[in-house]
Amino acid sequence: MAGTAITHLLFPFIFILILLSTAASRHLNEKLYVVYMGDITSPDIQDYSQTAATESHLSLLHSLLESHEAAEQSLVHSYWKSFNGFAAWLSSSHVEHLSNTDGVVSVFESKNAQLLTSRSWDFVGLPLSQQTNDLEYQSDVIVGMLDTGVWPESESFNDAGLGPIPSKWRGACQTTSDFKACNKKIIGAKFYYKGLGSQPAAGEFTSPRDSNGHGTHTSSTAAGSIVRNGSLFGLAQGDVRGGVPGARVAIYKVCWLDSCSDVDILAAFDDAIHDGVDVISVSIGHSGSLFFPLEYFKDSIAIGAFHSMKRGILTSNAACNDGFEGSVCNYSPWSLTVAANTIDRQFKAQLTLGNQTSFEGRVINTFTMEQPWYPLVYGGDAANISGGFSSEDSSGCGLYSLDRSKVEGKIVLCYLANPTDLPDGGVYVSGGAGAIIMYDPMNDTAFSFMVPATVISSEQGEIVRSYINSTRSPIANIAKNVAGNDLPAPIIASFSSKGPSGITPDLLKPDITAPGVDILAAWSKVAPMSQDPLDKRAVDFNIVSGTSMACPHATGAAAYVKSFHPDWSPAAIKSALMTTASTLDATLDGNGAAELGYGAGQINPLKATNPGLVYDADANSYINMLCSQGYNETSLRLLTGEFISCPSNLSKNGVWELNYPSIMVISNASEPFLAQFPRTVTNVGPAKSTYEAKIEAPFGMNVTVEPDTLTFTSSNQKMSYNVKIESRIVPDDYALLSGALTWSYDNYSVRSPILVYYNVKQ
Repeated sequence: MAGTAITHLLFPFIFILILLSTAASRHLNEKLYVVYMGDITSPDIQDYSQTAATESHLSLLHSLLESHEAAEQSLVHSYWKSFNGFAAWLSSSHVEHLSNTDGVVSVFESKNAQLLTSRSWDFVGLPLSQQTNDLEYQSDVIVGMLDTGVWPESESFNDAGLGPIPSKWRGACQTTSDFKACNKKIIGAKFYYKGLGSQPAAGEFTSPRDSNGHGTHTSSTAAGSIVRNGSLFGLAQGDVRGGVPGARVAIYKVCWLDSCSDVDILAAFDDAIHDGVDVISVSIGHSGSLFFPLEYFKDSIAIGAFHSMKRGILTSNAACNDGFEGSVCNYSPWSLTVAANTIDRQFKAQLTLGNQTSFEGRVINTFTMEQPWYPLVYGGDAANISGGFSSEDSSGCGLYSLDRSKVEGKIVLCYLANPTDLPDGGVYVSGGAGAIIMYDPMNDTAFSFMVPATVISSEQGEIVRSYINSTRSPIANIAKNVAGNDLPAPIIASFSSKGPSGITPDLLKPDITAPGVDILAAWSKVAPMSQDPLDKRAVDFNIVSGTSMACPHATGAAAYVKSFHPDWSPAAIKSALMTTASTLDATLDGNGAAELGYGAGQINPLKATNPGLVYDADANSYINMLCSQGYNETSLRLLTGEFISCPSNLSKNGVWELNYPSIMVISNASEPFLAQFPRTVTNVGPAKSTYEAKIEAPFGMNVTVEPDTLTFTSSNQKMSYNVKIESRIVPDDYALLSGALTWSYDNYSVRSPILVYYNVKQ
């Protein structure tokens, strides 16, 4: 399932809304579909030209439709550079026919995905001094960003000091009247909107330029240049930088005001792989995975990530913002799935009442109120009756629900009952001086508003309301933000989607977590600071939250590792990040998701450059896993462009046999189980080394490792072992049982989380 991008583009901090698809159609009986036909079968990718691909696709459509003209009208886009397929307007009968046609892997409706930083790099142990020392290594790394575009004039994309563009780059800069040129930092920029079915909406730039802010923020977080003393109106002031400030950025604008279409996402992947990027970052996801998980090859991001992996490119994905257990998105085993965690910085604004009672609320409030005190009113007592609004309506201070004569120049107390109807807009248009917002969920995240505001709990809000009712002239003041670094962290963010995945539940997802709460990074000059179109404040940097913000942190970390190890595979880089991750304290996790929320832990880029051992995997490793999941050989041959024969002795638990850096067992039975996990590690540390296994067994489990000692005599040597997990105690009800296997040698610790997930009551 997918939803429109409207809400997430305007309000990216609204995480729990699952929206219905609004894909456009030309006729009532036609919808836009992707016909995915697998890898390019030619031995040399250059032999498969755009003309040849388009003719082939038109020929296939012509066999369905009444004329060549009808086929041309149906065809929207041909994919030909990195994989084979096309997008077209089709009826349900055409879809059924194509689904059974030789050479077709899958046919799926094009849906719309959603758009799912100064101190954060210090927090994960990558100081500015280290990044500055490593700039030379980074200059050959190219980071591909699939997002809303970029604001190229931002100082975060200054190319001062950068040398020539890497010779491997084969991409282009798509210039327009409002996007004049790229530079040595932004070396490529393209935009895609065929999936919209029409021209972009008014107010959008029909170019790679970013009108939303999201793409500029994520790109600068991953690979932004060093900007001294960046801040949001003086808040969070510091050196703003990306994970690889010396790397190059390639921009692929696939998201617009109301859409991130599968058609355009695949087109961008097709180009990015061909263009020569080293890492791809996708802070986009199909929300609703809890109820409608997407099969791997009916998911544009999973398809693109697979072909990226085949060509040595790691794709870093946001885990989605639905917050619930089982809602994780972008869960393909060949990509890096990134959850969001807090850092130790938090933003607070103090509310003081006339009786000297005060509360500190989480908020981004850059306003200084001109007067020491303002009259205070409850929104429910100021309903716009003549406009047809009741007291119940106005208690939430929704747009136009307030009577201007009762709230102008006053601070208004508002309930936030519906996260799509933010109170500050109603207060703003009614001339209110500020807003006190009562909201309990997601109190670990600071929001921005158009008026001086603070967010407090419902319990605190009732105290404020009691004060209003107890005095004839209630007054209050909301102070400007203060930032503190005393927050216990990292803690998984409440909005961050949790595992298990609905397609391969025995594969621990998300893989890892990274800072995604209250992140300062570059912003588009035309994008509203609060993401409300009524907000006219233009800023160079903004503070926002989401797994969208966590994903580029992991992207930057992956690119940082890649700069030291350009020959490492995507699986090796992912392994290095996972096995060196900093563990989280599960007791601080209010929702009890543990590894289902944060995977292997928080990224530690510096340690990941020298992990000691890595768990490597190639396309065949994932193909074997897919064989065990029931994918047929014909589809897999098309997928890879190679002859595929599924092993006859492959276990039905093929996911356990995938050489993955984490271990997970799901049991829905109330009986004991025995699970085995074969693993192979590659020595990327000292040539001569001996690693010993340390086991932290999950409660009630017996875990053994054979052998429990691995002795290496050369670099890149591979050694195998087997993990056996046997249950001794079966819980009566739901349980998450956590443990770990760590291989240790000298200063090296190569840690794999072990998670046993029980839900015996169905």
